[in-house]
Amino acid sequence: MIILLDNGHGFDTPGKRSPDGHFREYAYNRYLAFRIRERLQQLGLDCRLLVPEREDISLQERCRRVNKICQRFGAGQVILISIHINAAGNGQQWMDARGWSCFTSIGETRADSLATCLYEAAMAQLPGHNIRKDYTDGDPDIEKNFYILRHTRCPAVLTENLFMDNQEDVAFLESAEGSQAIVNLHVEGILHYLSL
Repeated sequence: MIILLDNGHGFDTPGKRSPDGHFREYAYNRYLAFRIRERLQQLGLDCRLLVPEREDISLQERCRRVNKICQRFGAGQVILISIHINAAGNGQQWMDARGWSCFTSIGETRADSLATCLYEAAMAQLPGHNIRKDYTDGDPDIEKNFYILRHTRCPAVLTENLFMDNQEDVAFLESAEGSQAIVNLHVEGILHYLSL
């Protein structure tokens, strides 16, 4: 199984930062992806960064890269996790929204079970944090027509790892405990999915 980590955005993406400009989403996404990849590779798994570049790579190119790997190895032998940090406002002021969530494309897909594994790990790793769920279709993931989820052939999910415009969430993300919890939930969720 090939595990692809898509660290969202780039240093040149407008916005995508805390209201005080201190927290930059692209940098934190890369930090998470590097640490998750390192842990999974230490376990002998084939984990790859989809976007090693620092600049933003278009969604079309990201999907092309995923689908090229799917074509070579088979879509059933690849999973994609797109890593992001959420925001509730326009980036100008601190907001009250908090929490962790995982998105899949609309309808029943093979990504639903991957998302459920990540949700279980998030509930274990983030006690006291808001885990944002939508059970209207019987599972906890939130369904959206995100481009990266609709246009890739393998099971693909997008995680929103707390909010960059909430001061408490940013403080937690920047702490050693917080960053470790986010890394752990991805690693544990992926390992659970692979064991199914």
